[in-house]
Amino acid sequence: MPWKVSDAMSERAEFVKLACQSGANVRLLCRRFGISWTTGYKWLGRHASQGDGGLGDRSRRPARSPGRTDAAVESAALAVRDAHGAWGGRKIRAVLQRRARAGQLRDAAGAIVTPDAVPAASTITAILRRHDRLDERECVKHAPFQRFEHAAPNDLWQMDFKGHFALARGGRCHPLTVLDDHSRFAVGVRACGDETAATVKRELTGIFRRYGLPRRMLMDNGSPWGDEGGQPWTVLTAWLLRLDIGVTHCSPGHPQTQGKDERFNRTLKVEVIRDGVFNDVSASQEKFDPWREVYNTQRPHESLDMDVPASRYRVSARAMPDQLPALEYAPDVHVIRVGDGGRAWFQRRQVRIGKAFIGEPVGLRATTTDGLFEAYFGRQRIGELDMRAAGDDLPRCRLPSAPVAALPARTEAGNAEDKMGEDS
Repeated sequence: MPWKVSDAMSERAEFVKLACQSGANVRLLCRRFGISWTTGYKWLGRHASQGDGGLGDRSRRPARSPGRTDAAVESAALAVRDAHGAWGGRKIRAVLQRRARAGQLRDAAGAIVTPDAVPAASTITAILRRHDRLDERECVKHAPFQRFEHAAPNDLWQMDFKGHFALARGGRCHPLTVLDDHSRFAVGVRACGDETAATVKRELTGIFRRYGLPRRMLMDNGSPWGDEGGQPWTVLTAWLLRLDIGVTHCSPGHPQTQGKDERFNRTLKVEVIRDGVFNDVSASQEKFDPWREVYNTQRPHESLDMDVPASRYRVSARAMPDQLPALEYAPDVHVIRVGDGGRAWFQRRQVRIGKAFIGEPVGLRATTTDGLFEAYFGRQRIGELDMRAAGDDLPRCRLPSAPVAALPARTEAGNAEDKMGEDS
């Protein structure tokens, strides 16, 4: 598929900028941008030989990165991690140093690596994160969400609707903004005609197909990702959980939790919306696209030492699947199927799980308190179910009282669904 004629220059500029980042997967980028790999390498070759003459401003990326960990040493660190999935940077470094002392660790050129040349534990941890070897449990343990910059691209995306504005031909535009927390790279600025779950899902699908899946997304408590009854789980957030994307909501009344996206929305308003005239949603998108390209690749950012967001961003290695993955649960987890009204049967009683999970299997794991169960949807805990309610009180899944912890996974097929008392 060729570049779109209307914005070919910005498409090429963004492609080249991302492809030139350290560790970029060029063929993956070509698929995300909808071009053949021959076309992608053609533009990379022209950029290497001619500079940015036909693409815009000259790239700020250095021609070489002498401080980068040797590729062979990096591969050795990843191999240790793959063999021992619970080992972190310190343990892996000790193993590599032991091999170095024995003369068994070599660099890409074939030279023996000395123990002193083995990367620091923090560097090895960064390598694991860059290659998607750190799971959500480690992120929760070592980096609970606070208002700070996440360590790597795609660790956290912030999402919000910028305040809607009137269109010249009638109706309103609702700008959906999605920002990478680490790099401030705007992965999406989408002009929407409404704020429904179906619209957000459609726009996010396009964003995920180009940039991959983040580990976690942060949003406020409003619709369509929040529920007026105080329940954070909606059809949209359940879809994100099915994609193994963690969902975090900011505290009610504390919009500063999404400070980066709030600041981005203010910039969008000042630089694009405030003085513009927009006929319809399509015309709005035509204004948003070139501005997003400038914001990502040309506009200096003070928090990045006057560099640009694209200099710190790379696409996620987690690709958007063609089909939603099956949910998996461990053998010690009771699996129930949520029916109409968000209700299900468990221990011969009807319980209320939530309408967001209608038709889905939810896992219940017993706690140390008799009658109290943790409820999981995939690997994310969605609440607690208290079966100690007496009489006709309907037990319901309530928000967790402790920080979210991931659930070890096993195939759903290995667990018999608890259909005791279920209506036929």
